[in-house]
Amino acid sequence: MTTLKAQTDAKINAGRQANPKFMKGVDDIIAQAKIFKEGASAINIEQTAPNFELPDAQGNLVSLANLLKKGPVVVTFYRGSWCPYCNLQLRALQEKLAEINSLGATLIAISPQVPDDSLTESDIKNMEFAVLSDQDANVAEEYGVAWEVPGILMEHMRVDRKLDFEKINNGNTTILPIPATFVLDRNGKVVWRFVDVDYRTRSEPNDIINALKALS
Repeated sequence: MTTLKAQTDAKINAGRQANPKFMKGVDDIIAQAKIFKEGASAINIEQTAPNFELPDAQGNLVSLANLLKKGPVVVTFYRGSWCPYCNLQLRALQEKLAEINSLGATLIAISPQVPDDSLTESDIKNMEFAVLSDQDANVAEEYGVAWEVPGILMEHMRVDRKLDFEKINNGNTTILPIPATFVLDRNGKVVWRFVDVDYRTRSEPNDIINALKALS
């Protein structure tokens, strides 16, 4: 099976061929962000994850505290259904969902999108795990993964991608989560994490599964 990294690398290479100037700009932004350690404030191993209560696609509130009563929880932050790298990631997680569940864990994905729009893409609407809406990015902020997106990226998404974040994120036009995944034990303690300001890079599902196996 092709790894998620191989899929995202292929997507990056296709982007470089289609729009090399833009991708070079992204490379420069990511390099600058890494210098300033964007994401360095993300909750770390051994820390207790902040509780949250967020709406799912149907508007039902989902509480982390309630999920933890059932066992470990995998929390992944993604930018939105408009992001092709996010779609690759969520599809890869869906393929591993049965194994994640067999280890007693619950998977949830969080983005800033409004509930009514969180499941509009075909790649996301068929997911069998909860997709939650963090419109104001408060939960992303509490987890240390909220990022004020640089102007060149916002301009690209607004002009080239025709994305209206005023509508997509219900007024939140500049703050997106850094793609990040946290594995929490049943006490809410972080036992594994992946955080990278480069939105083109994602955690491998098998690494998540290995972290869950270590718990059991």
